This record gives sequence, structure tokens and C-alpha cells, in this order.
Amino acid sequence: MVSLLQQRLARRAGARGDETPGDVAIALFLPSLEGGGAEIVMVTLANGLAAQGWRVDLVVAHATGAYVNRVSPAVRLVDLHAPRVLYSVPALVRYLRRERPPVLLSALNYANVVALWANRLAGVGTRVVVSEHNNVTRDMGSEPANRSWLIPRLMRQSYPWASGIVAVSNGVAEELARTLAIPRERIDVIYNPAVTERLRELSTLPLAHPWLAPGEPPVILAVGRLTAQKDYPTLIQAFAALRAHRDARLVILGEGELRGTLEAMAARLGLADVIAFPGFVDNPYAWMRQAALFVLSSAWEGFGNVLAEAMACGTPVISTDCPSGPAEILENGAWGRLVPVADVEALCTAMREELDGERARRPDVIQRAQHFDLGQALSAYLHVMQRQSI
Repeated sequence: MVSLLQQRLARRAGARGDETPGDVAIALFLPSLEGGGAEIVMVTLANGLAAQGWRVDLVVAHATGAYVNRVSPAVRLVDLHAPRVLYSVPALVRYLRRERPPVLLSALNYANVVALWANRLAGVGTRVVVSEHNNVTRDMGSEPANRSWLIPRLMRQSYPWASGIVAVSNGVAEELARTLAIPRERIDVIYNPAVTERLRELSTLPLAHPWLAPGEPPVILAVGRLTAQKDYPTLIQAFAALRAHRDARLVILGEGELRGTLEAMAARLGLADVIAFPGFVDNPYAWMRQAALFVLSSAWEGFGNVLAEAMACGTPVISTDCPSGPAEILENGAWGRLVPVADVEALCTAMREELDGERARRPDVIQRAQHFDLGQALSAYLHVMQRQSI
């Protein structure tokens, strides 16, 4: 039996003006388009599917955030105008009843719960595939108390309704199965599409910054939201220790609630002149290509997009061996150094040895990055979406 999704493959993406309700082949749902890893993954998937000829809707509770402008014109952006994800349930039900997409792919656990409940209420037979982008236990541990117990309970109740469950790493899959008592074989692992043609093109663009001029000290780069998850205090302390051995500079790209705290820490350590916080930038890849070293200092991850992105730019990498993702990306240290979480001394030593060229042979990180290509991720997601008839 041919699925509705397979039937709609014939409806190739063209001008969106002549489509009628029911033409949408694949819908993707998430809370917003703020500058996070899951959000850019979903935008990348939506754009990639549309480029392959699918009619794609990117449905968001509220269409705000840094990635709004990255949505392809071939993708229809549907704004549910809900102030919070929970409040988007009625609007999402109406959308599902009106458009009847064969597949709805959602991301982030609270949005996944909303998508599953909305689909149940809509009663239109849409196949919902939920994707988990972070370590569930650690992620919930950082949430307010009223959410840290409620969301896992709702997940345990609703995730069995999903037609497919995707985790972005084996570590996330195992933690998800254990936490929600879901059979591990029900969960597919699909690595994030970190490497795209857009990344390759943007990484080659010129970047004018005095710290990157010839003859300047090496620049160590970190990229990610300024939150507790990324554990930038450990990186800053390790960098302070590194400065006792050699000259270097640190650039941390991203925004978040800890900006003031981190800037104050850098000033207190006398490093305000050698640590920069440029904020969220549209093209972090040019920074990655020109940096001497990329460091991921996270306490936990789901995958670690920026690690794979930096490798695609040819930059040596160091990462904490946090749950989950980095050890899988680096194949337990074959492609870059792994250090214990929150270990200032180990991180300082790894950075110093890398900058001093003490590693016997630098691996070709670009070769490893190809395993996280967009094309492979699209094929894997389409396989999950089409596994059963609708």
C-alpha cells in the first residue's frame, strides 16, 4: 500500500500560490525560531526537504527568533500566534484539520507533547514523528520545578502514541528509553545535519577582525547559548590557566541569560581584553574556519552540532566527554581530544598541547564531518516518515 506521503511526492515544490488544503506533504513543528541547536536543525531539514521537491510547512507556536530569515522561500512558514507552546494546541488542531499533512515532525520534548495531543484531538490520521535533541534527565534538571516533573510525566503518557521516535545520538536514545520506559528498538538514531553547502560557502567568506590578522595570538573559539548547559565558567577558568603558559585569545559566540555573569567573571580574572563576547552572529562558520582551536565545554549535550560544524571547517576540536553526542562524533577521541566535564586542569592542558602542536598527528576532521551531511539526515528522516502506510 502506498502511503499518502509517497503519493504526494509527485506534487513537486513550485509556486506556493496555487496549492490547495491538503497539498502539504510534510509539516515540521517547534516552538519558535530562536537561536538554538534544535531550531537550526529543523530549519535545515525543512529547507532540505523543500529543495528535494516536497511541499513543506514549518509550523511554529510563534514566528520569532534569529532563524526566521534562514527559512527558505520554498518553505511555508505557518505562525500559530501562540504566546506559549502549550497555548498553541487549539491552533495546531485547526491547522491539522485544515491541511491534513501525512506527516508532522516535531522537535523538543514539550513541543513533542503538544504535537501528539493536538494530533489526537484533531483525529485526522496524521503520522507524528517526534525528535529528541537533548539528554532528557539533564535537560529537565535545568528546568523550573513545575516543569521538571510534569514534562517527563506527559512524555511517558504521550510518546507511545508517536508513529516514530528519533534521537540525535545513541546516548540520547538510551537515556530516553530508560527514562520513559520505551523499548529501545522503537527509537531511531539520526545524527543532526550539521554539514551543508551553506556552511561550506559561508565558511570561506572573509572575516575582518583585528584578532584574526596575521601574527596575532591564536584564537580559541566556542559557540553556543550563554546558559548553564554550556559550562563556560570552566572554559574561562581553563583559559585563564592557559594564559600562564602562552598568549592566546578566547571568543565565545552566542547570547543567553548568563552574559552578564560571564563578562563579570572575565573582568574579575583580568581577562576582559582577551575574551570577547560578540553575541549571536549570522555566520559563525567563518570564525570556525579561522580559529586556531574550537572548544566545546558543555556539561551535557544531545548531539553537539557546533562540534561537527567546526570539524567541517577543518578546525581542530576539543570537547568535554559529556552525555551525549561528543564522544560519538569524535569516535571516543579519534578525531579530537575528549576531557572530563568541569575539569579545568584537563581542559587547560588539552588546549595548551593542541596549540603547541604536541599531538603526534592531527586527524583530518573534515573527513569525519562528512558523516553528518544533510543528505544522509534527509534520507534517514524520510525512511522513518515512510516506514508505515498512513
